[in-house]
Amino acid sequence: MSPELVSILVLVVVFVIATTRSVNMGALAFAAAFGVGTLVADLDADGIFAGFPGDLFVVLVGVTYLFAIARANGTTDWLVHAAVRLVRGRVALIPWVMFALTGALTAIGAVSPAAVAIVAPVALSFATRYSISPLLMGTMVVHGAQAGGFSPISIYGSIVNGIVEREDLPGSEVTLFLASLIANLLIAGVLFALVGGRKLWARGSVPTDGTGEAGTEGAGKGTPGTGTAPGTGSGARTDTAGTSPTAVAVRPDQDTGDDTDAGLRLTPARIATLTALVALVVAVLGFDLDAGLTAVTLAVVLSTAWPDDSRRAVGEIAWSTVLLICGVLTYVGVLEEMGTITWAGEGVGGIGVPLLAAVLLCYIGAIVSAFASSVGIMGALIPLAVPFLAQGEIGAVGMVAALAVSATVVDVSPFSTNGALVLAAAPDVDRERFFRQLMVYGGIVVAAVPALAWLVLVVPGLG
Repeated sequence: MSPELVSILVLVVVFVIATTRSVNMGALAFAAAFGVGTLVADLDADGIFAGFPGDLFVVLVGVTYLFAIARANGTTDWLVHAAVRLVRGRVALIPWVMFALTGALTAIGAVSPAAVAIVAPVALSFATRYSISPLLMGTMVVHGAQAGGFSPISIYGSIVNGIVEREDLPGSEVTLFLASLIANLLIAGVLFALVGGRKLWARGSVPTDGTGEAGTEGAGKGTPGTGTAPGTGSGARTDTAGTSPTAVAVRPDQDTGDDTDAGLRLTPARIATLTALVALVVAVLGFDLDAGLTAVTLAVVLSTAWPDDSRRAVGEIAWSTVLLICGVLTYVGVLEEMGTITWAGEGVGGIGVPLLAAVLLCYIGAIVSAFASSVGIMGALIPLAVPFLAQGEIGAVGMVAALAVSATVVDVSPFSTNGALVLAAAPDVDRERFFRQLMVYGGIVVAAVPALAWLVLVVPGLG
């Protein structure tokens, strides 16, 4: 049995054990990386740790730390209330506002994870307050980011168009952009219809004066509770399906939902936190600074100025999610180091039937991208497609667009950077259940989208 095949089988075993024995998959993946890296790939510790996603570790810790502080001092409650007023109380519009916002950010040049890191915590705090499914809200944010991700001036679009040009392939920037935009828009529409969107429309409008919001039961008539855990300052406690909220007692210092109450006023701590969030956006989008390091720095400044609000914030960092994601990606790094991914791609590229090779490459792009860099995978797969694209039986424009859609739409996976950010940012949910929901949904996307992209973009011979 080849080392590459052994490494794939070990990954399957990791999934099975984690699913059946409720062991943290990240811890299992670290053990697998050590075993496979040492015994099969002949890697030392430095070779194994080469795949550790240090940048993603800092992003997950920094962003969840900063927004834990924002929840603790009530800033996210203030933002949620402002968002309700913006859409005149139509809660059903908020998921689409978040979709459009992340799409606009990536379309004008934000890296997709940076846009998700900025928007997801606010969106999911809103979902908690108004009993919206976190699966719906989180995936709308991710699909929005990918919808704008291939505009001609975006990071992803520029990279892929550069690869196409370097490989001397016919290209169409507009087709690439529209393919991703339309695919993610259609998926978001189906998701909205199936995961609670129709009930949100039926709910109608909620009052925008701070009364009558979801989560009022047990907190006093017309008075929304905002304390889900000590110091979190978010809305009512909900389950991951976005069903009825559980009553939560209101402490004297919490938001009672009245504009005249201190709960929704801009206190100095909230003004400083809002300033920090704006600074995060400007630093990441305007100066191309690292989102994780910037978020940690801003969180430390806020913690120093208001230690009481920030005392529990470190404990609310999503440490289990950090372990899970970093472990799995470290194992994927071992796979890349020992050539397993290249081995699989070259095996598919050698198939003599171009259409079959095309759909298999789309699936490889989707599966691997669910655990690794989407753009990195496209950078590897597009050159592999060159030999059979040169035969003229398959249009290069359609093939590149299909690969782009297949490799990025799966970023809803909890193992991808965007999915991990959504999982980490969701306040007050059963994380194991939410993780399983994201994993199942990601699996459905991986199974269905590459085939549909191939059928719509490749089979007709675009380009």
